[in-house]
Amino acid sequence: MKIIRTIAELRQESRDGGDVGLVPTMGAFHDGHLSLIRAARAESEAVVVSLFVNPSQFAESADLDRYPRDEERDADVAGAEGVDVLFAPSVQELYPSGFQTWVEVEELSRGLEGEFRPGHFRGVATVCLKLFNIVRPRRAYFGQKDAQQAAVLRRMVADLNLDLELRVLPTVRDADGLALSSRNVLLSPKDRARGLTLPRALHAGAASDDPVATALAALDGLEVDYVAVAEFDPPVLAGAVRVGSTRLIDNVPLEGAKR
Repeated sequence: MKIIRTIAELRQESRDGGDVGLVPTMGAFHDGHLSLIRAARAESEAVVVSLFVNPSQFAESADLDRYPRDEERDADVAGAEGVDVLFAPSVQELYPSGFQTWVEVEELSRGLEGEFRPGHFRGVATVCLKLFNIVRPRRAYFGQKDAQQAAVLRRMVADLNLDLELRVLPTVRDADGLALSSRNVLLSPKDRARGLTLPRALHAGAASDDPVATALAALDGLEVDYVAVAEFDPPVLAGAVRVGSTRLIDNVPLEGAKR
């Protein structure tokens, strides 16, 4: 596996094009990331994984500073999974001095995460479009856990006529039901136990005639940012809560469930 840090070197490496699968990440790999990498490995001639903690999608510098980082471990994991290239650029490489061009998917970026994280999806859309242009993959891989992100990126790909397939894979969960997230390492054992209320509440809501009310009732005692039915593809019951100093998001697809 090659670790590449500049756009020029990556373009030189991939100058022949071909069937490339891209897995965009911010690192701190867990089994959710590995499910994406393995799907890309099974479906692509070459796999590129990007490792970049994108500052433009963080509203608060403290949240950016707290984000888990372990590049050495991530590189070992990526190499063991058969990744061909780990693209780990600096902030200056992707956002050079004078940078002022942004991508905004207007309607889908509003509400839910967009309400509580202003500018978040502008940062996501911009960095992903940059990665798509730099790597030129045939497919890019994302997780269903970030359902609004997937919807935003699908809209961007369609609106800007990108020659790219977005593959969105099911949410990967720990045995206790908590959706895997790099932020989970920030949870104390007590907070993790409290955080399990979120997936349980969403599953209960998805199986009921009134998903939002049922989920909210089950979340009693937690600080809730939102619970809502989102008409994505597929529709989901989505929620976000704060447990201690950590914010958790999750969603449950509603296809085939009572609405």
